[in-house]
Amino acid sequence: MYDYHVHSTYSDGSFLEWMVGAASDAGLDGVGIADHCVVTPTEAARSHRRLMGFNLDETYERRREAIRKLDDDHEITVFDAVELDYHPGHESAMQAFLSSAGFDYAIGSVHELDGANVHDAAHFAEKTDTECERLVDRYFEKLVALAESELFEIAAHPDLIERNPQLRGYATDDQYERAAAAFADSRTVPEINAGRVTREYGSFHPTTAFRDTLHAAGVSFTLGTDSHDPDGIEPRADALRTLRDESAIDPVVVAD
Repeated sequence: MYDYHVHSTYSDGSFLEWMVGAASDAGLDGVGIADHCVVTPTEAARSHRRLMGFNLDETYERRREAIRKLDDDHEITVFDAVELDYHPGHESAMQAFLSSAGFDYAIGSVHELDGANVHDAAHFAEKTDTECERLVDRYFEKLVALAESELFEIAAHPDLIERNPQLRGYATDDQYERAAAAFADSRTVPEINAGRVTREYGSFHPTTAFRDTLHAAGVSFTLGTDSHDPDGIEPRADALRTLRDESAIDPVVVAD
């Protein structure tokens, strides 16, 4: 089993050596180091980069050397990947970076909504139901645009809004169907993300209802633990194995 989505100290995760060792101990056949990166040429994006340290576009070659060494030292395959923030209207900047960097694969993700990170519960706390409905619809518009951009092999946590209690439960069947149709026509494969299975949210992304809609549209999945520390890999990988076996999911291989 391949876990295509973990992070290292090249963004907001733990040491490469620790993450790869934990993935090997968890019995995985391969692990993808997919650190966060932002290349959108706006002042808001530049500020975000400075605050979060998401500068993989400047450090990926150094990280690549370390990944090659770890791939040689361990019996597990280590993939050189990226999780790139997707912002509609800036596809050319993202395409230029991905083409020049030559990663094993790229993960696209939508994190920004209403000028804030989707995780920022305080930002959305005072929103009305109507405002939340509008924002969730905007999230799915961005997700559809991500699939249609054809920039990425994988789409991360395709209903990230569910992690935010202020936005949870507003997604509709129509939004699920629009996203499923876009992924059915795209090379981009949504992942089953276990990043919150053992934490407060307690569920996979996408939700069961969204996953069923995607499956009905003929959309396949990859698997990702979205781990930021080594202790998170094994329990999340075990949860993914259980879901895979009980749901008869046949994950797609995007890199081998």
